[in-house]
Amino acid sequence: QVQLVESGGGLVQAGGSLRLSCAASGRTSSGRSFSSFGMGWFRQAPGKEREFVAAQRWDDGSTNYASSVQDRFSISRDYARNTLYLEMNRLKPEDTAVYYCAVDRAPFRTTVVISQAEYNYWGQGTQVNVSS
Repeated sequence: QVQLVESGGGLVQAGGSLRLSCAASGRTSSGRSFSSFGMGWFRQAPGKEREFVAAQRWDDGSTNYASSVQDRFSISRDYARNTLYLEMNRLKPEDTAVYYCAVDRAPFRTTVVISQAEYNYWGQGTQVNVSS
C-alpha cells in the first residue's frame, strides 16, 4: 500500500517562503520503486477545484509549472529518501490552498504529466495559508 505524507504547510505572510515535503512509502501496484514514476503537486483553494501546480518527470529531468507559480515555485526530489519537495517563494494570498502530492500512474513516462487523471496515488494534503 502506497502512502504519501505531505508536510511543511503553515501560515506565512505574503512575500514569504515555505518548503513542502512529500514522503512516499510502501509499494506501488506494479512493484516498481517510486523512482520509476513522475510526481507532481496540486492544490485546492476554498470553493475551487483542485488544480495543477508543478510536476517532474520520473528521471529528475523535465519539469512543468502552472503559469501562476512559474518563477516562484520549484519542484525537486530526493530519490534516496523517496521525498518530493516544493519550494515556494514570494508567496501570495492567492496561493492559499491545501497542497497535495501525487504519483504518476505510468512508469518511465517521457513527458511531464499535468492532468490529475494520470495520477493514481495521492496524499492527504497540507494546508498553506498566506496572509496579506
